[in-house]
Amino acid sequence: MENLPSIETERLILRPWRDSDFEPFAAMSADTAVMEYFPSLLCATEVREMVDRIKNHFAAHGFGFWAVEEKSGADFIGLIGLAIPRFDAPFTPCVEIGWRLATEHWGKGYAPEGARASLQYAFEQLKLDEVVSFTSVLNLRSQRVMEKIGMTRSAADDFEHPMMPDGDRLRPHVLYRISRTDWRESS
Repeated sequence: MENLPSIETERLILRPWRDSDFEPFAAMSADTAVMEYFPSLLCATEVREMVDRIKNHFAAHGFGFWAVEEKSGADFIGLIGLAIPRFDAPFTPCVEIGWRLATEHWGKGYAPEGARASLQYAFEQLKLDEVVSFTSVLNLRSQRVMEKIGMTRSAADDFEHPMMPDGDRLRPHVLYRISRTDWRESS
């Protein structure tokens, strides 16, 4: 994972993954509060597979979900970054922005701080025209982060997540977008 980008904000470092991130990420992925709007908790094997997918995404595309550390001490607090979704939907292909933080780091403004830095990377370094974000209609916390970073929602873009079973409470999703032009105007 050498030569992969890192991003620093006022309080965070978004960086390539280290072997030492596995245990805290596995603990976070087994936390019912963190995983409330995901299909299930993740076992150690699933966490390892996810980290491998993230590393492979970085290798293939030069960007991905960075491991996040707190400059004031915590070596790993979660992930924030960019990815190409692994499913087909009316808005794909695209690049999404996302985040997942350990509960003890919620409410500190870290998700919007890291997401703003990821958007800056998306628009300035990757030269993307648009970034999207999506979540379950039930996940109001993530929707608030999307709004804080300047993303907007059109109900016409809402969709049924194709990787979720029919009838699942998490299948209905909202889609938020931000264009490079809108990002420039809001920065």
